[in-house]
Amino acid sequence: MKNVKMYEPQDRMITLIKDNYSVLQALSSFGINLGFGDKTVEETCELNGVDCYTFLAVVNYTINGQTISDNDERISVSTLLHYLEASHRYYLDFQLPYIRRELQESISENDALGQLMLRFYDEYAHEIRRHMKYEEKTLFPYVQSLLDGRPLPNYTVEMFSKHHESADKKLRELKLLIIKYLPGDAHLNSKLTATLYDIYNNEEWLQQHADVEDHIFTPAIRRMEMRQKQDDVTKNISSMVFKGGQDSGEALSERERDVIIGVVQGLQNKEIADRLYISVNTVITHRRNIARKLQIHSPAGLTIYAIVNGLVDISSVKL
Repeated sequence: MKNVKMYEPQDRMITLIKDNYSVLQALSSFGINLGFGDKTVEETCELNGVDCYTFLAVVNYTINGQTISDNDERISVSTLLHYLEASHRYYLDFQLPYIRRELQESISENDALGQLMLRFYDEYAHEIRRHMKYEEKTLFPYVQSLLDGRPLPNYTVEMFSKHHESADKKLRELKLLIIKYLPGDAHLNSKLTATLYDIYNNEEWLQQHADVEDHIFTPAIRRMEMRQKQDDVTKNISSMVFKGGQDSGEALSERERDVIIGVVQGLQNKEIADRLYISVNTVITHRRNIARKLQIHSPAGLTIYAIVNGLVDISSVKL
């Protein structure tokens, strides 16, 4: 029976394993080696270079269903990414082939029903492999690009969510076939029963894997995307204000600077024209050129530009 305790950094790792042996697979996926003696969860994670908060978030969620806030900034995306990549390797390289060998050894070559069971399993395994390979080809590189600060274009985590399908139907059919039509041979019956037990455990593990992706990993990626968008906006504003739009290679003329000063001081086009001894149409042309060069289209934006670039003193501006 699983323990409903919520584990904390100061709990001993051995206690966590004794209470919940299913965590052994999570340890492997996190890259935590056995042989940690009586060390605490925190000490063990630190020794293996694993973010303790993220490790406990996954463990407490998969064991007891303890959820975290969608805005929880303490989750380490890099730790989660490593965990999910390692989980894929375990599942595709070991778990799927292992259960297939079990199933193959549990049925007779001349048993048409047994061969049908094997075919159902192969179809199920194909669906799981297809989905995981999709994640490895698209989602994981995208997340790494976010971590590197250079997000890949034309992709968001929402696209992953739309592809996050399940192969549960095929697995249910396979389990029903085994349960309803176990062979009469006692030896094969025992082997197939053991295989069925492994299939149930495998199904539970796969559901936990999907839940971690949906309820911990995906929200964390959304937060990263939001921060990236905010950073992009900040960079654009900084570029407009502090660089003065000079990326285009077009510097402001002296007259255009004079027009900006007039706008900041609250003068109308006619008043600016009278001050500078030019026509109103010329003022309008200057303002169009200013907007094009600086990519600033509002008096407020021009005011910030003028203050930052020393065209006017902030004390002379009505805020």
